[in-house]
Amino acid sequence: MTIPSREMPDARDPAIKALKSISRRGFVHFGLGAGLQFGLGGVINAQSAGLRLPTDTSIPSKTIRACIMIFQYGGPSHIDTFDPKPNAPAEIRGEFKTIGTPVPGLRLTEHVPRLARLADKFALIRSVSHSARLHDSASIHALTGRPLDGPDRELFAPLPQVYPSMGSAVARFVRGRSRVPFAALPFTYQNVVPTPSQGGGILGTDSDPLRIEVDPTKRQYAVDSLTPFQELGPDRQLARWDLFQTISGSLPIVDKNDIQKAIYKRAYDLLSNEAIRNALDLTKEPEGVRERYGFDFEPKPSGSAAELGHARQMRGQNLLVARRLVESGVKFVQVNDFKQQGQNWDAHADGFRQHKDALLPMADRSISALIEDLEERGLLDSTLVLVTGEFGRTPRINASAGRDHWPDCYTVLMAGGGVRGGAVYGSSDRQGAYPATFPVTPGDLSATVCWRFGIDPGTEIRDQSGRPLRLAAGEPLERLFS
Repeated sequence: MTIPSREMPDARDPAIKALKSISRRGFVHFGLGAGLQFGLGGVINAQSAGLRLPTDTSIPSKTIRACIMIFQYGGPSHIDTFDPKPNAPAEIRGEFKTIGTPVPGLRLTEHVPRLARLADKFALIRSVSHSARLHDSASIHALTGRPLDGPDRELFAPLPQVYPSMGSAVARFVRGRSRVPFAALPFTYQNVVPTPSQGGGILGTDSDPLRIEVDPTKRQYAVDSLTPFQELGPDRQLARWDLFQTISGSLPIVDKNDIQKAIYKRAYDLLSNEAIRNALDLTKEPEGVRERYGFDFEPKPSGSAAELGHARQMRGQNLLVARRLVESGVKFVQVNDFKQQGQNWDAHADGFRQHKDALLPMADRSISALIEDLEERGLLDSTLVLVTGEFGRTPRINASAGRDHWPDCYTVLMAGGGVRGGAVYGSSDRQGAYPATFPVTPGDLSATVCWRFGIDPGTEIRDQSGRPLRLAAGEPLERLFS
């Protein structure tokens, strides 16, 4: 559900009529004379008209080669990170001060200093909104672009996935498919059971990600399917594949045989994929690069729940692996920042200490390192970085010095992939409670990712009953890209 704007301007306003009349090409050149304030990077500023502009969903002339999505499971506080409210009352403003950035007028929390210095390299979408208030429902909506069927709820038993995740949509339709179009690391995240938002759903298991696991004790990454039996060397693998092709070629052509052949083909491709195996070996990276991303980070001991997160020491290294996977040809990489509910961004109590000591230091360090590293390697223009949680946190601080679940308005960060650096798309109201301008849905984010890959978000897919659906439920945020 898209939350209506609380501060929508009158449609009879001459400035709004003028805005409606300008062409797509002329949008960013429209001046201040009509009474509108155009802001950071050419995108309409947070305090200007709250009008959702139509898009023509034309395929961009220059598409991206990859996307890295960082999923901050648990829900970071937008007010205590990228949408601070320094002029709000203390019970909303919170404990943190703000710091400036290279972008005039844009201020962030004091606890992301590295990202603040890079603010002209990324865009902030400050008006993302949906209606799911519980982790499982919200994660499903955030990662698939569609709400969970039925009531808002947590899942206490496994539930089959219905709608495909963003990565699976890319894996199914991206042009020039690679051997591994979609990878997810370093674990499957879960509340009580793994949340059904991490695979292909109705697109099928061949759109599921290659699942990469981390061993936090050994500080190593591995994929079971990439590890052949010791007695099964390359020659025997090739012989088995040749034999299977010979046998299957003589069988009747039926769907079951075709599916089986595809599965065997994928397995063989994985076993012979040295590029992926090498990408997971961080010993090939200089020690300085590993340290830049934050190697072996331990939060300050403060008794916060986030300190206990599984493999928390590897949070920064996960993003280094993601960069290496993109270099190996993977199209979409999903990095799950935390694995388990209760030990993640879900700071209901002692929220300021959790963000300051355990959550933000590594996020600030590793995300800034990723952006800089991609730029230095000439990959930032062709790689979209997307940072999101499943929702934000309540504007008002609770009695436990934390903030509770708040899907009504939160912030998403995008960098690279042609995004307008320094841009702010949409705004929240004075308390950070609801979108004030340009409300955005998770479906719009999903459509934007597809569109940047050159995939038509309106591509028809069908659910289990044969009902036709759009691949992505929303519309791409074309104005956010140059």
